[in-house]
Amino acid sequence: MRRRTRAIVFAALAVVAAVLGASLIAGYGSRVAGGYGPLRPVVVLRESLPPGREIGPREASRALEVRRVPARFAPAGSLSHPGDALGLVLRGPAPGGSYLLAAQLAPPGRAREKGRLASGRGPVEIAVSGADALFATGAAARGRRVDVVITAEPRGPGPGRTYVGASGVPLLALGPGEDGSAPGGTAAATLGLTRRQALRLIAAESYARKLTLLPVR
Repeated sequence: MRRRTRAIVFAALAVVAAVLGASLIAGYGSRVAGGYGPLRPVVVLRESLPPGREIGPREASRALEVRRVPARFAPAGSLSHPGDALGLVLRGPAPGGSYLLAAQLAPPGRAREKGRLASGRGPVEIAVSGADALFATGAAARGRRVDVVITAEPRGPGPGRTYVGASGVPLLALGPGEDGSAPGGTAAATLGLTRRQALRLIAAESYARKLTLLPVR
């Protein structure tokens, strides 16, 4: 009888310990989620894919998966659903374990956009601000014409001067900048520029407050 009572007591203690452990884990998870903010879905590659690979249903189901990460850590332009990549082609290598970004994808036939630049233009990468709206359009942003607006630092009282540094240039690629992918951060934009435009914008990167992309309507 004592053995049976002892077994019942041990079993009850085990249940209580399990409940307490689960409560502690759940409370810790809630505190972590509260500290890092809300979660959002992002597409991650299960395996590496080569450049030029078109994302079809087979690749989407086998190589892509959705994970939930704090929104503050999600790269700008990261896809939220594997279906968003269907029918698009990888512009470059996509290593396994990395996020899949809209800037890595292009419509079929557009992956060689560089070769269609007009004579006298070449691809030049610059750091720009205010690209969140273009990231939201995903692959459709590439190939659009944009104005590059320069906002200079003020030399005295009042706001700095704002003017168009390059007008109607083709946007070839768009990806996260050096400061990461947080909303409002910089982005790396590859533009088809003439030599004069390239020199003007490269110089502006060193003295201007910011360079902003403005889609041409």
